[in-house]
Amino acid sequence: MRIANWAVAALAAIVALLAPALWNGFPLLEYDTGGYLARWYEGYLVPSRSTVYGLFAVAGWPLDFWPIVVLQAIAVVWVLALVLRSYGFGGRPWTLLAVIVTLALTTTLSWIAGILLTDVFAGLAVLALHLVVMRPDTLSRIERLALILFIAFCGATHSATFAVLLGLALVAFAAALSRRRIVTLIGALRGAVAVGLAAVMLLAANFALSGQFAWTPGGYGIVFARMLEDGIVARYLDAHCGDESFKLCAYRHRLPPTADDFLWAYGSIFDKLGRFKGLGDEMRTIVLGSLVDYPGEQLETALAASGRQLISVGTGEGVVNTLAHTYGIIEHYMPSVAPAMRAARQQHGDLHFAAINAVHVPVALATMALLPLLLALGLRQRDYLDIGLLAATVTLALLGNAVVCGTLSNPHDRYGARLAWVPLMVAALVVLRRQSVAGEAQTRIVVAPSSARV
Repeated sequence: MRIANWAVAALAAIVALLAPALWNGFPLLEYDTGGYLARWYEGYLVPSRSTVYGLFAVAGWPLDFWPIVVLQAIAVVWVLALVLRSYGFGGRPWTLLAVIVTLALTTTLSWIAGILLTDVFAGLAVLALHLVVMRPDTLSRIERLALILFIAFCGATHSATFAVLLGLALVAFAAALSRRRIVTLIGALRGAVAVGLAAVMLLAANFALSGQFAWTPGGYGIVFARMLEDGIVARYLDAHCGDESFKLCAYRHRLPPTADDFLWAYGSIFDKLGRFKGLGDEMRTIVLGSLVDYPGEQLETALAASGRQLISVGTGEGVVNTLAHTYGIIEHYMPSVAPAMRAARQQHGDLHFAAINAVHVPVALATMALLPLLLALGLRQRDYLDIGLLAATVTLALLGNAVVCGTLSNPHDRYGARLAWVPLMVAALVVLRRQSVAGEAQTRIVVAPSSARV
C-alpha cells in the first residue's frame, strides 16, 4: 500500500506538471528552442545555446520530445520530494502531491516543466545545491552523488544558471570560513565540486560537438545589446567614430531602440553586419571601452536593469505561435515531428497568458517579498532556523539571477519566472512546519494532564 500510494502520488504530480503541455498536445516551444535542437545537426557553437541541453533535448525527437518533458517533470518531483524529506516531511506522498499541485496552479512551474527549454533547471539547481551544501546529513551517499551530478547538468544547461550557482558556491565558502556552525567546509566543497563539474561537462560537450574547447559564446554581444538599449553604445560611438573605423559608425544614428530589436529582428543592422561573427571584435571593444569611459552610467544602468529584472516574473514570454526559426529547425532536421508540432494548440494561437499572469505574478511577487520575513522568523525561532537558511539561499539566488540576467542580457520575464516559483516552496515548508509544531504542542497539552493524574 505504501508503494502504491507513492506511485499514484508521483504519477499524479507528473501529470499536474505536464498539464499545460498535455492540453497543448505537444511540448511547449519558445524562440530559443530551435537553437538548442540545432546544435547536434549543425555541429558548431552559437551564442547562449548550451550544447548540453541541446543534446539532451534532441534525444527525445523520435517520440515528439515527450520523453524530455517527462524527465523534466520527474526531476521536479524528485528534488521536491528530497526537500520535503530533508525538512521533516518525508514519507508523506499526498503532501508532496498537494505541494506540487499548488505550485503547478499558482506559479509558472508547470509551464517551464513542459517546455523544451532550460528554465526548469534553474530553480531545481538552487534547491539541490542547498541540500548538498546545507543539509547533507538528511541525504544518503547515493543521493548526495546524484544531486551533485544533477547540479552539474543544470549548471551546464545555461550560463546564467551556472553564474548563479557559482555565486552561491562562493558564498558557501565564505560562510564555511566564518560561520562553520551554519556551513561546513566539506559542504562547501561539495557545492564547489558540483559547479566545477558543470564547467567540465559544458566544455567537454562543446569540444565533442564542435572540436572547440570553449565556453558557450555570445557574452560580449549580449552585454553590448543591453548597453545599446540604455543609450551607452550611441554615446560611445558619437565620441569615438572620428578616431575609430567601427562598422557601426555608419549606422549610429539608426540603431534600433531595444536589445531584442537589434539582436533578433529579421533584416536588422546586426544581420547586415554579420551578426556575432561579423561584429564580435567590435562589440567587445565597445563594451570594454564604455566600461572605462562611463563607469558611473554603467553602474546606474546595471542597478536599474537588475531592479527591473527582479520584478519581471511573468509566465509565457516567448511562448507564441510565431517561432519561425524553431519551426524551421524542426521541419528541416526532424520532419517526422512537424505534423504533431503544427497540430498543437500553441501553433494555432490558442495560448494566452493574461489570465494566468493575473495569478502567477502576484503570487510570485508576494512570496518573494515574504523571504526576508521568513529569514527573520528563522533567526527568532529555532523551530524555523533551517527554513530561514533556505530562505536566505533563495534570496541570494534571486538577487544573483537579477544581477546576472538584468545586467548582462536586459530584463526579461522569462529570466525572472524561472526562479519565481521557488519562494512559494519555501513558504509551503513554513506552513507545514507550523502545523507540525502546533500538533506537537497540542500533543504535549493532552498528555501532560493525563500523566499528572497517574
